[in-house]
Amino acid sequence: MLQWPDFPVVSRLAPTPSGFLHLGNAINFTLTWLLTRRAGGVLHLRIDDLDRARFRPAYLENIFRTLEWLGLDYDHGPAGPEDFERYFSQQHLLSAYEAVLQAAKQAHPGVFYACRCSRTDLARLARPDGCYPGTCRHYSLPLATPQTAWRALVPPATTVHFPDLLQGPVTSHLDTALGDFVVRKKDGAAAYQVASVVDDVRLGVTLVVRGQDLLPSTAAQLWLAQYLPGQEAFRSTRFLHHGLVLDESGQKLSKSTQAGGQRGIVEEAGSPQVVYGAVARLLGLAPAVGQSLAGLLAELHPGA
Repeated sequence: MLQWPDFPVVSRLAPTPSGFLHLGNAINFTLTWLLTRRAGGVLHLRIDDLDRARFRPAYLENIFRTLEWLGLDYDHGPAGPEDFERYFSQQHLLSAYEAVLQAAKQAHPGVFYACRCSRTDLARLARPDGCYPGTCRHYSLPLATPQTAWRALVPPATTVHFPDLLQGPVTSHLDTALGDFVVRKKDGAAAYQVASVVDDVRLGVTLVVRGQDLLPSTAAQLWLAQYLPGQEAFRSTRFLHHGLVLDESGQKLSKSTQAGGQRGIVEEAGSPQVVYGAVARLLGLAPAVGQSLAGLLAELHPGA
């Protein structure tokens, strides 16, 4: 059962410009917007573009087009693609992420180790649960070794506990859910788990709304934050993990598996009512409520 936020809410929409936004993305954005507006909170648009290999200008433009189509506003963030590239891209923050990683290395020797495994190695060595088996743990390579990634050393039986506004108390066994995850890529840039923590702390985020598929990432970030100097505030963040939207084959919707002809939810749906209706179902509301964004918000006002 959904527990409505009873704390000062600062949240964010955090799309990645690596594909056209699908129905699942739109549901997440709408739900985040509703929770934030219901609480009288602050909403940031924080576009995660660390993965520039998959970045396309059309994907960036699609983010702004989708938000406009959905009728979702935000309080802070880029006004459009050009504004984003000039002032808000994560590429401008790479040195800040690196400073946090270096500080963590100094403060907690041994929490990271160098990994030289290639993509082929990773595919060949992966455990049955898909996690990296810790092959390079035992090589004790210097972290300064060229062409190596940094991994977090997650001890056996590491569990992370946190309250979820929808799921209730959650326990994640991080060593089997994600294993020794990458914190710094071979090109020297920070990986997603680090950048996401640093960005959320920088923005003062208190509420993160995610799909259930990102539960392992939430656990990884909560565990990691204790080792990142200056980022301890992240451990006070509250989370809501909602159900996923599946495709016709029962697989979760993903931008990374989009077919060539897919152009995102804006092109595929005749109206944003498709999204509003899905959010109404997710919240257990009457179908009629999902006819409009205003109707959803009115139904969810405090005391309703």
